[in-house]
Amino acid sequence: MVIKVFIASQSGSTAIKKKQQDVLGFLEANKIEFKEMDIAANEDNRKWMRENVPGEKRPQNGIPLPPQIFNDELYCGDFEAFFNAKEDNGVYAFLGLAPPPGSKEAHQAAIIQNGEVPESDKGDLENIGENEAEKDEESVHQTVEPEEAVREFHTPEKEEAEPVTEDEEEQPVTEEEDEEEPVTEEDEDEVDES
Repeated sequence: MVIKVFIASQSGSTAIKKKQQDVLGFLEANKIEFKEMDIAANEDNRKWMRENVPGEKRPQNGIPLPPQIFNDELYCGDFEAFFNAKEDNGVYAFLGLAPPPGSKEAHQAAIIQNGEVPESDKGDLENIGENEAEKDEESVHQTVEPEEAVREFHTPEKEEAEPVTEDEEEQPVTEEEDEEEPVTEEDEDEVDES
């Protein structure tokens, strides 16, 4: 089985170029064998891609844009489907390939299939569990410390402070209000004249 990625080497769209680079870069990084099928340089590739993208997967204008991904003759999907599979750790399933042993996707597939964790992954899970326990322990220390600090200030011993002397007593703050005299008509006339 060969993964075929239909691309357009002469695309004027930066969005299409970026999507193509994302797909090809991911496949190369994960050492997944694939074959680039250029639809700009080869008219047969363009026709084959357009004929083999299922009708329900075609855009509204009817012309599928690259990148389009196939596993031999089997249609896998476009960039959006690839991106969603990548986000869900399901690229191998998306491509119709068996995930490599020890990968997150292989682990998820084993759990779904058997309802159990494969022996090869149990050691990894134990380490993950230890790391999670350490994180939980750290977070407990972080949340407990502030509570202890708050308790220090509210202990009954500290609430019974020394009595306040008269000199230290707080005096109520009063605001002196300027008393305004009512404005009369005569005052208004004086203001108008000036």
